[in-house]
Amino acid sequence: MDKRDINKVVLAYSGGLDTSIILKWLQQEYDCEVVTFTADLGQGEELEPARKKAELLGIKEIYIEDVREEFVKDYVFPMFRANALYEGVYLLGTSIARPLISKKQIEIAAKTGADAVSHGATGKGNDQVRFELGYYALNPDIKVIAPWREWDLSSRTKLIEFAEKNQIPIAKDKRGEAPFSVDANLLHTSSEGKALEDPSIEAPEYVYQRSVSPEAAPDKPTYVEIGFEAGDPISIDGVMLSPATLLTRLNELGGANGIGRLDLVEGRYVGMKSRGIYETPGGTILLTAHRGIESITLDRGAMHLKDELMPRYAEIIYNGFWFSPERDMLQAMIDVASEPVKGSVVVKLYKGSVSVVSRKSPYSLYSEAHVTFEDDEVYDHNDAAGFIQLNALRLRLLAERKRRMTK
Repeated sequence: MDKRDINKVVLAYSGGLDTSIILKWLQQEYDCEVVTFTADLGQGEELEPARKKAELLGIKEIYIEDVREEFVKDYVFPMFRANALYEGVYLLGTSIARPLISKKQIEIAAKTGADAVSHGATGKGNDQVRFELGYYALNPDIKVIAPWREWDLSSRTKLIEFAEKNQIPIAKDKRGEAPFSVDANLLHTSSEGKALEDPSIEAPEYVYQRSVSPEAAPDKPTYVEIGFEAGDPISIDGVMLSPATLLTRLNELGGANGIGRLDLVEGRYVGMKSRGIYETPGGTILLTAHRGIESITLDRGAMHLKDELMPRYAEIIYNGFWFSPERDMLQAMIDVASEPVKGSVVVKLYKGSVSVVSRKSPYSLYSEAHVTFEDDEVYDHNDAAGFIQLNALRLRLLAERKRRMTK
C-alpha cells in the first residue's frame, strides 16, 4: 500500500495511550487527515476526555456514538439465542463487539470520504482479524492500516518516549509497566497480560471489576424473574426494559452475587494460547435463564441440533466472521427455532452460582399428564415394547453376526 494514496483515515479511538499514539503516528507517517470514532459500548468510562484529547491532537472530525442499545439488540441478543460458548465456557464478550465497531468505521469512512480505516489491535491477537474481516466484508475496497504491524514501537518504554516527544498526555498509571490490560463493554470485562500471563498463578482479587468474590457475596439468595419473547429477554420481575437497560440490570444483580467470573486459557485464532480473566455477570444469568425457557419450549430434535451447531457458531464469531454467509445461515435457523421461546424463568443467584428454579410458557411442550407417576389416560406403557424392539433390531443383527464370526 502506497502511503501517498491515503488522504483520510478513520481510527477506532479510545482516547487511551495506545490509540492516541496511533493517531499521532498516522499523522506523521501517512501525512493524512485522521477522523476518530469512539463507541460507547457500555465500558463504564467517560468518553468526553477522548474528545478533548482528540481535539488537543488537532482532530477536526470527531465521532462519539452511544451504541449500547444497538450492541445488545443486534449483536448480543442474536448470539445468546444460540447459547454460544467458545471452547465450552467463554461468552464471547470481546468478539461480539468488534463487528459493530467495524461497521461504524466503514459507515463513517463513507460519510467523510476516507480512504482507509485503522485500529489499535496488536499483531499477536484476535482483534486484528476481527476488525479487518469486518472492514473487508462491508467494503472490499477499503484500505486498512494496522500500526502494530508496521511501526517499531515494540515496547511500553518506546511508546511512552514517543508520547513524551509528541506532547501526548500520559495518565500517571501508564508510566512504567501496567499490571494487565483491560477491555470492557456492556457484556463483559476482559483482563490479560503482564501479571496474568502465568496460568499457574491464581489471579489477584483486584483484577475483578464488576463482581464481588463469591465468598463476599450476600448469605441470602436473590431471586430474579426474566421474561422472554422469541428467545430474547424483555423484562425483569415483570418490568419491561430496553435491551441495554435489561443487561445493565442483570450485570448489577450478578455482580452483587459474585456471578460470572471466568479464568480461561483459550486457543487464539492466530494459533497461540492465552490466559484471560473474564467477568460476564449479566450474560451468565441470561445464558442459564435462556436455556431454562428453551427446556420447555423447544422440541428435543431442535434443541439437540442447536447444541450440535453451537460450537461452530461460537467459533465463527470468535474468529471474526460475523458478516459471513455461514453465520447468516446459522442465525436464520436459530431465529426460526426461537419463535416459540416465550415465557418467564425464575433464577436463584447465590454466592457465584445461578440456577433455574421455575419456568413457564404459553407454548410449553411439557405435559404433566404424560410424565406423571400417577395413573393416566394418555400413555399406553405397552407401546414402549414395540418401540424398543424396533430400535434393538439392528443391534440384535449385529450381535448375531459377531457370534457367527467368532465360531
